[in-house]
Amino acid sequence: MSAGDGSAGDGSAGDGSAGGARHTPAAVAEDFHRLYGAAPEGVWAAPGRVNLIGEYTDFNDGFVMPLALPHTAVAAVSRRTDGRLRVHSADTDQGVVQLDAGTLRPLTGTGWAAYPAGVVWALREAGHPVTGADIHLASTVPTGAGLSSSAALEVVTALALADLYGLGLTARQLALTGQRAENAFVGVPCGVMDQMASACCTEGHVLHLDTRDLSTRQVPFDLDAHGLALLVVDTRVKHALGDGAYAKRRAGCEAGARALGVRTLREIEYVQLPDALRRLGDETIRAQVRHVVSDNHRVERTIALLDAGDVRAVGPVLTEGHASLRDDLRVSCPELDLVVSAANAAGALGARMTGGGFGGSAIVLTEATDADTVTKAVTEAFAAAGHTAPRVFPARPSAGARRVG
Repeated sequence: MSAGDGSAGDGSAGDGSAGGARHTPAAVAEDFHRLYGAAPEGVWAAPGRVNLIGEYTDFNDGFVMPLALPHTAVAAVSRRTDGRLRVHSADTDQGVVQLDAGTLRPLTGTGWAAYPAGVVWALREAGHPVTGADIHLASTVPTGAGLSSSAALEVVTALALADLYGLGLTARQLALTGQRAENAFVGVPCGVMDQMASACCTEGHVLHLDTRDLSTRQVPFDLDAHGLALLVVDTRVKHALGDGAYAKRRAGCEAGARALGVRTLREIEYVQLPDALRRLGDETIRAQVRHVVSDNHRVERTIALLDAGDVRAVGPVLTEGHASLRDDLRVSCPELDLVVSAANAAGALGARMTGGGFGGSAIVLTEATDADTVTKAVTEAFAAAGHTAPRVFPARPSAGARRVG
């Protein structure tokens, strides 16, 4: 599960496009020069993500299947030797935020800048000699949409600093650095899926991640070859996971594991679920356990279907997963439920909310020839319900974090 779309200001492309006038690598480098008076030492990009299946499973040592979006956070960065950290975002009205790298402390605020600052803090805490930086960021990852805008900021910052300071960090280490920044510095108890997706995904694939040992497998996910489309529907309902809802569900899962005598819910096999549920007295915890164990099983089913080339059969698994998130975990909302019902009624193969819930986005698997019809049906359903019009755009499995300039 995602934790957290950190708010860097919604400067993302409003139509879901992967670019913007001030968000190309050349433009970000140019704006860096204007801000700081010299050209950057380099430019890097890291993507947001959507999660195909496997939600609220990552902090339970479970399975997830994210794919990277073409939407990215782009960072132009140069080193400093005086301990100063200066960060700026093209997507807010705030000016340059100036901090002291040596005195950064967790849970001290600083708004959107806490994400890159947290990465600097995490690197220094790990003993890496990061002596300051000038950073200019611009992102096309929609914020508050459940698409991991915060992880993109963290991973792009970690990659840039690792490259510039010669830290030799692997993609997995970059992801863990971003997760530590979000957990310990920002204060959101997220799992590692979002950062791993941003750091490790490859174009044309979905990432099968085992969050217990962080082993990965790149699973081909060629939608065009099958005549399919995966739509992202941003409900425009903003969610914030630092408000305790996510933490309560995590605590419930941990309480369920303790009651069942296991370290994490990953240790409960799907065939053991009926017996496990009979042993739990608290109905809320029972429902949360049921979701996590069954969603791990849904990931395994999805892998089997993709390996068999039966991509269309993934659709009903998505819809089943949404029902579990809605009814057992209770993290959906009327807008997300409407996306799923309207899309499926219009002929989609399946749909579900993705990310942390309480707003954000849903994904819809559909025949490519039906994509416009499904989009129209969802948009009209929102209008009839009096909701703000959603943003709908295709999710194309894209590359993970990399240097771009």
